[in-house]
Order: sequence, then C-alpha cells, then structure tokens
Amino acid sequence: MVGKIVMQAAAKHLTPVTLELGGKTPVYVDGECNLDVAIKRLLWGKFTNAGQTCIAPDYILCKKETQNTLIEKMRELIKEFYGENPKESSDYPRIVTDRHFERVKGLMNSGNIVIGGDTDPNQKYIEPTVFTDVKPDDPMMTQEIFGPLLPIMTVADEDEAIEFINNRDRPLALYIFSSNKTLIDKMISHTDSGGVCVNDTIVHIALRTLPFGGIGHSGMGSYHGKYTFEAFSHKRSCMIKNLGMERLNSTRYPPFTENKKKVVLWVMKTSRRRSKFWRPVVSMVLLGVLLAVAIKIFGWHKYLPDSLAKFV
Repeated sequence: MVGKIVMQAAAKHLTPVTLELGGKTPVYVDGECNLDVAIKRLLWGKFTNAGQTCIAPDYILCKKETQNTLIEKMRELIKEFYGENPKESSDYPRIVTDRHFERVKGLMNSGNIVIGGDTDPNQKYIEPTVFTDVKPDDPMMTQEIFGPLLPIMTVADEDEAIEFINNRDRPLALYIFSSNKTLIDKMISHTDSGGVCVNDTIVHIALRTLPFGGIGHSGMGSYHGKYTFEAFSHKRSCMIKNLGMERLNSTRYPPFTENKKKVVLWVMKTSRRRSKFWRPVVSMVLLGVLLAVAIKIFGWHKYLPDSLAKFV
C-alpha cells in the first residue's frame, strides 16, 4: 500500500521510482539435504530482529514426511539460540511498536502452534513460534508476517511447491535448501522472485555485486553497488558527427526516386550478406592466431616444413 502511495505521488511529477516492498518470502526445504545445517540457517534468518526484516523467511514448504523432523530440529535449535526461555535472552529482541505487536499477535489464531506461542504486551514480546495445519487463506498466509511466526505448509513435491508459490504475489526473495542441482535449477527457472538464495537466508543482500530489488508486488528496480549508481543515473545516448561527405547522404533526402530506392535496397541486402560472411571469417582468423601462438610457445615449429615454419 505504501509503495502505491509513493508511486502515485511520483507519477504527478513523472519521477521514476525504485521500490523495495517486501512480501511473503517462501522457503522450500528438500528433506534429502543436510537438515541440521539447513534449519540452523533458516531459523537464524527468520528470527533475526524477531522476524522484522523485509527478506525474513515467511513460511516453509516441505513434504509431509519431512515436517516432523523439521519441528524437532527447530525446537532444539531455538533452545540452543535463546535458552529455555527466549524472553530472558539478551539476544532475542521485541516487536517494534504496540500496533505491530497487536497485528502480529492477531495472526496467531491460524493453524496449530507446535513450538512457542507465549506473548507479553507489556514488553511487546512474542516468542519464536512455529505453526502447522495453516490454511492457504488464513490471515497468516495472506499478508506479510514481519514477526517471529513461522508457518509450515506441506506439499507433495517440488512441483506443488512451485505451483503454490506461483499462485501468489511474486516475493522479494526465494529460499531453497537442497543438495539436488536438478531440483534447485527447476525451482529457480519455474518461479519468479526478486532474488534467490540457495542453502542460506538473507546473506545474498550483503553482496554488492548482486542487484537487490523486487518484482511485481514486492517492488521494482534494484540497487546495491554499481546498481545503485545506475538506479539514480540516466543513460544518455550521444552521437557526434561531422558535416563532411554530405553527398553520401543524398539517398535519404526527398524526392525519393527509383534510383535512390534501388541504392537503399542494395545497401540493405549487402549489409545482411556481409554480416553472414564476416562471422566465419573472423572465427577463422582468431583460430589461426591462437594456433600460431600455441606453435610458438610449445616449439611445434620444429616439426613444420621449412616453407611453413618461416611464417610462424
């Protein structure tokens, strides 16, 4: 909503915008990967700043047979990260405002709580909480959570996961945990998202060599590193010519006689022929140069006939 307001205001002045808007970031977990490492990296990304980051993992997609294993490992890791009572941990933050606390707490009516669930309005505290049996049309699955709530949705396979992702607004990020390159390539090529991070979360935004931005409802444009410079720059085309050799331009000026038309058509046909002719010629020249260099470096000229060796 805020992005639409900003874009509407900018449109009045024809000002271009770069918008990073967030959204529901899915995580697909392949049960065949190293789940100990996968869950540790996933939970770190989810509960950093109590889930209040624009690219925090929003929900998990996994096979039904993987779900119970994930839950047990999550329970152990949350205890490892924040102790028996996260409320007493100095490493676990609070929700930023009372209004957002009430909003996030209101989402907790969805599904079944399998880990956590404790809240304290006086401290704006919401415990790291994991849910199962959440329905696709529950409030938790129809808006960005932006808090420490993590629903798990079960799917039959990666194809159903892809369909589930594609039936919703395109997210700012997509996370995939898998050691199967074919599966990873399939997930990337069959979905749309602002960015993708495989076998980790959040860290892709730290690379200044990668553009960061959304697509569709998750934003437009990108920035970071040189992409930030390009986002705030206009690529201005400049062509500078001299005023000589004007006779060569005579065919472009009216009146357009039959002779001028013939000249233009001949030039167009010749240009097409030349483009086809020069490709193999350039390739052969480059190959010849590389061969000559190799002969010189490896001393192969000793084995060439005298009539050829003198050219190397």
